Amino acid sequence: MYRSREWIFERIRRDHRLEPGVSGRELARRYKVSRNTVAKALAQPVPPPRKKPPPRQSVLEPVKGFIDVMLREDLAAPRKQKHTISRVMERLAAEHDFELASYTTVRDYMARRRPELVLDAKEGRRHLEGTVPQTKQPGEEAEVDFADVWLDLAGQRRKCVLFTLRMSYSGKAVHRVYATALQEAFLEGHAEAFEALGGCHTVHIRYDNLKPAVKQVLFGRSRTETARWAAFKSWYSSSAFYCTPGEEGAHEKGGVEHEGGRFRRKHLVPPPDVESLAELNERLAAIDLAEDARHVHGRPTSIGFDFQAERAILRPLPADPYDCGIDLTPVVHRNGRITVRQSYYSVPAKFIGLKVRVKLLANELWVYDGRKVVARHPRLTRRYSAHDILDHYLEILLVRPGAFAGASALAQVFAEGTFTKTHEAFWAAAKAKCGDREGTRLLIEVLLLHRQLPAEAVIAGMVTVVRVGSVNPDLVAIEARKAMENTGLDDRDDTDVDEAEPDAEDEDAPVGEGATVISLHTRRLPPDPRTALPDMAKYDRLLAPVTSTTNHKKGTTA
Repeated sequence: MYRSREWIFERIRRDHRLEPGVSGRELARRYKVSRNTVAKALAQPVPPPRKKPPPRQSVLEPVKGFIDVMLREDLAAPRKQKHTISRVMERLAAEHDFELASYTTVRDYMARRRPELVLDAKEGRRHLEGTVPQTKQPGEEAEVDFADVWLDLAGQRRKCVLFTLRMSYSGKAVHRVYATALQEAFLEGHAEAFEALGGCHTVHIRYDNLKPAVKQVLFGRSRTETARWAAFKSWYSSSAFYCTPGEEGAHEKGGVEHEGGRFRRKHLVPPPDVESLAELNERLAAIDLAEDARHVHGRPTSIGFDFQAERAILRPLPADPYDCGIDLTPVVHRNGRITVRQSYYSVPAKFIGLKVRVKLLANELWVYDGRKVVARHPRLTRRYSAHDILDHYLEILLVRPGAFAGASALAQVFAEGTFTKTHEAFWAAAKAKCGDREGTRLLIEVLLLHRQLPAEAVIAGMVTVVRVGSVNPDLVAIEARKAMENTGLDDRDDTDVDEAEPDAEDEDAPVGEGATVISLHTRRLPPDPRTALPDMAKYDRLLAPVTSTTNHKKGTTA
């Protein structure tokens, strides 16, 4: 069993103290050491340090000076044109006829010698690498940064960005995920963070030299800012502090650099599976509130407790939020699409050939007709990608039902799952009964019902109609309204379907438990374009009988 020299010295001195007559020979035998060791232990309580052998001369000793010259040349050389280990060995062999050292020997020497030469070069300038601890005051400063994050969005793995705004004093942070790191997301992230915090900082926010904010880096910390970023800062009375470009300035906002990575590892692993970015951001807002109970390393108080101290100090927000979106006016192409940032979005077919107003947001794109939103799309980030809504093409498909099966919008609703098995069953039954062209047209008429009726009611109506062997769209409308009455679904529109005489082939038939299916005639009258009946009061006065008080003879005056 191994015993340290310190333990042996302590035991020898103890036995000598407790047994005054014990000899050195006995102590040496007892602890299996020499009598010289016993004498040393009795002379001093701590064993002397072992003598180190003289260092063996390195095989590189004759050429160390030449290697140092090469490494000093690398201090001023371009980053990608510095000496490698192999290149140093080649030069030693070619220029100094030296081939005695192995690769690992040269590698170890260069790894140790490079940092020493760098420090020697910086010594005259009094510049050393390191950081200085900082103390922040409540409500004064914040830090902002973007971080890449992967997630499963609507069943597809996508790369997005995590926006983080962190208060420097309390560590209170707001996190949001956006499709891109462009200016719309940059501004929207600030606006949502200010709303979540209930105010704005009083001194400045620290930033990298992000393209959404900085157009050109000038001398020192001077920057040429983008116009919209300058307007945003003016709106919220905010100030910016720009860090040194490159990795050298990363330590100037180390709090948010660490926070972005910590939050991603803790709450976004494994990649979250969500249907939309709005759903994910609702989760992140709840997580931010829950993290108020977290303690930053080394602090006795929680984040929420410290944030209460600076909440009252924050500058109040303006009455109206800043409009972070971009207004565009693209022309609707013949294919019912608009082009925005090299991506394609569908709009209702009635706008083909016209200009429409578009609001481009961080995660969405809205299409307006006046002040009414007529289309909403998730924002696309890949060039030449498209997002189509089947409802936008139904009027065209009524005239050209043959284009329905191969429509891009149909493939998209199949992928999204909004074109259900019930729709497929109704389509198959309609084609089997009326042929491909007419059966597809009947399906399109049913799809038009989704504009006035809830989707659940229309699907219930299709299930009932297909069960009795009919494919009449009017019958689907009636059964959908009956389903709404039975289930209490909200009606989107109170427009009634015109009643007509039933078809001979679609006779009344019982469905389910006492339910009766009512058929309507396939012909429908066009809707009355008049909004209200004309006022007939003036015509009634013309037909009123003439009284004596209003009858005057010719030539008399009133």
